[in-house]
Amino acid sequence: MNNKTQILLSLFSFIFLLNSLHVLSAPKSDSVSYLLSCGTTSGGADADGRKWESDTKYLVSTDNSINAQAEFQDPSLPSPVPYMTSRIFNKEATYSFQVPAKKRHWLRLHFYPSTYSSLNPSDSYFSVVAGGVTLLNNFSASITALALTQSYIVREFSLTPSPAELLNVTFTPSDKHQHSFAFINGIELVTMPDLFQPATMVGFSDQQVDTESSTLQTMYRLNVGGQYIPASNDSGLTRTWYDDSPYLYGAAFGVTAHAEKNVTIELPSDMPKYIAPLDVYSTWRSMGPDSKLNMNFNLTWIFQVDGNFTYVLRLHFCELVWSMINQRVFDIFINNQTAQAGADVIAWSQSIGVPVYKDYAIYVNDGPGDEQIWVALHPTTSMKPEVYDAILNGLEIFKMNDTTGNLAGPNPVPSEMLLEAQPEEAKEFSSSKSNANAKVIGGAAGGAAAVVGLAAAVGIVFYQRKKRTLGAESGVTSGWLPLYGNSTTSSSKTSNSNRSCTSSHLSTLAAGLCRHFSLPEIKQGTKNFEESQVIGVGGFGKVYKGVIDGGTKVAIKRANPSSEQGVHEFRTEIEMLSKLRHRHLVSLIGFCEEDDEMILVYDYMAHGTLREHLYKNNKTHLSWKQRLEICIGAARGLHYLHTGAKYTIIHRDVKTTNILVDENWVAKVSDFGLSKTGPNMNQNHVSTVVKGSFGYLDPEYFRRQQLTEKSDVYSFGVVLFEVLCARPALNPSLPKEQVSLADWALHCQKKGVLEDIIDPHLKGKINPECLKKFADTAEKCLSDHGVDRPAMGDVLWNLEFALQLQENLVADGSPNKSSEGVAPAAAPLSLHELGLDSESTESDGLNTSAVFSQLINPQGR
Repeated sequence: MNNKTQILLSLFSFIFLLNSLHVLSAPKSDSVSYLLSCGTTSGGADADGRKWESDTKYLVSTDNSINAQAEFQDPSLPSPVPYMTSRIFNKEATYSFQVPAKKRHWLRLHFYPSTYSSLNPSDSYFSVVAGGVTLLNNFSASITALALTQSYIVREFSLTPSPAELLNVTFTPSDKHQHSFAFINGIELVTMPDLFQPATMVGFSDQQVDTESSTLQTMYRLNVGGQYIPASNDSGLTRTWYDDSPYLYGAAFGVTAHAEKNVTIELPSDMPKYIAPLDVYSTWRSMGPDSKLNMNFNLTWIFQVDGNFTYVLRLHFCELVWSMINQRVFDIFINNQTAQAGADVIAWSQSIGVPVYKDYAIYVNDGPGDEQIWVALHPTTSMKPEVYDAILNGLEIFKMNDTTGNLAGPNPVPSEMLLEAQPEEAKEFSSSKSNANAKVIGGAAGGAAAVVGLAAAVGIVFYQRKKRTLGAESGVTSGWLPLYGNSTTSSSKTSNSNRSCTSSHLSTLAAGLCRHFSLPEIKQGTKNFEESQVIGVGGFGKVYKGVIDGGTKVAIKRANPSSEQGVHEFRTEIEMLSKLRHRHLVSLIGFCEEDDEMILVYDYMAHGTLREHLYKNNKTHLSWKQRLEICIGAARGLHYLHTGAKYTIIHRDVKTTNILVDENWVAKVSDFGLSKTGPNMNQNHVSTVVKGSFGYLDPEYFRRQQLTEKSDVYSFGVVLFEVLCARPALNPSLPKEQVSLADWALHCQKKGVLEDIIDPHLKGKINPECLKKFADTAEKCLSDHGVDRPAMGDVLWNLEFALQLQENLVADGSPNKSSEGVAPAAAPLSLHELGLDSESTESDGLNTSAVFSQLINPQGR
């Protein structure tokens, strides 16, 4: 072989080697799907069966990180994988992924701000950069979760196509905070089609925004007029779609409808099937059938966003009622500017049942009150259509990176009332508040659970829109999820002028049976209302731990001057409790109404509220027997109210924060500010305006405004499931079908999988027969119609029987040792205890022209 031949062979070998290296470095296909469970060496499967792998091999270096296990599993977590393990970074660290070039990718970052390796989650501030774009900056998952009352957060980004075949995602702890660290629980990186196209700039019809070269953050993704759609039911892109109702403005929320079974939805040939699932196009929200009424309002949604960014809005339409042009024509407004005049879905689609979508872009300023996007629909009058109506099937909102390559917004600010109700988090937050550079924002701008976390951000929306502090109860905010839609009226605040005449509203009997404290006595007993004495916060005001008569511990509830729960509730509480005495009702000692103050004094309940011992606390978890005994005590108290006095007394606000526990773990029903005397012998209900707390509110009472004692039974059924599952009655961070505990528990009960959602601390500790009796009782309490619900006496009997099953039997027939050492249940008390059934309370005299404020802004009490 001559030298020339050897040179040629060597050259061919070198070229072959280069080609081989290129093949080895290139992705194996034109798509990738990475699911990384961070901080674990073995990965695992989530609740949907998806397989997650360890993140170790994708880290450029593991020197600056540690693996950590969460010390507590919040009941609202959808799955231990990937949230119960975390990768902690004390210095800058990078993940590197092989990806196909010139392809877009979903990047979803999962955060669970818990305690890891004794690290305080409030010390964590960090940035995330991917593909040269800053996705998060000075981000605090702890503050975000606190502000949105969520346990976990997911951020979704659509990364711009890269010419390279390598994507780096870099986490950097903030240098502005001492002891700061970065962490991540889960990373999803999935190849996606290029969904985006140039969008028309609102207000500039001749200008278009180039989205193809931008990285975008998903802010909102709504199935308008429909239900929650999980990632598993998406059209191949693992997106999550949410209900739109929390974002509707005012009382004019229109009507919802869905396609008839005989109607077929067919995508046009030029529309990819992945744009949206057919379920989005099969449901819609319209203004309603009354054209005259429709002309007087807009169908409007409001979304909280970050200022100084451009947003792309994608509106999805599918006409499933009208089949001809000019039958339904409407205008589309975005932030009071006309985005589309004379929108006619049939004119766009050319046929009934054919989906279309339209993209619009708008720039949002950073001025006061500007950080919102309003989407409004109104019938087009100039076209004289057959009906004056408007329709929308779906809505997506995306934030585009700015010219500096930044997508990051500020951390949200928890409300002051929320911080006061959660002293530990407040202390941690106060030290970092000055450095947070935070603003009140909502939606995914503040971070959200379940991909874009839509419902939870409503609390921040209402906070900014109404410029008022949200209420809180025992560390859990309420008043920000209008589960039943919006109300048209609200109660007015009680003026200070009304407060001074409180005593004149009390009956002579009530004043005689109830001690009247002077204001100096109250101030002395609370150390002049010292903040360190606060043990609770509610819609009525703060609750202080106090001392009277030289050493008697009491709970002192002081009305907030700005509270919407005023003189009527104050009077009702005194008149009810002054004539009621029962082992399982909290005792009212007295009141004070000097100097425009409204103050109530109760027996001190050493163990606080039932809710404090179920979730989001650091206290000892209650055993199942203890929980049963508390439920039985509360049922006895309610049974006495319903049957033990001359007239039925309906509590009207039964919930776990209104069930208190004394030093001997005896349960007592509290807070009678909303209570009402029941019907007389000639009636079976009381017609009254709706009052109560969302999540516990009897749907029949809400629909018909007819109150019966069975309304209390329904609320108590929610309490029973809350005790069993150790999760709130409403949890918007969960998928749509799981938000309402009542609905989800009934679903699981009917499917025979209730054991899957019970408190993990109770797994294997409940006698199956006891569990069945308890769950069956709760299920009956939640019957849709009051006539089908048991009386409270029957509920009490069933619970006592369940306790006997728990005490006497376990699965193998041996004695149940798990409940040893717990005090036995108190013996049943006479329904006419202390002979106090001689005189009923009079009607509470509430103004029936106003709906209780909780229908619009439900607050804790």
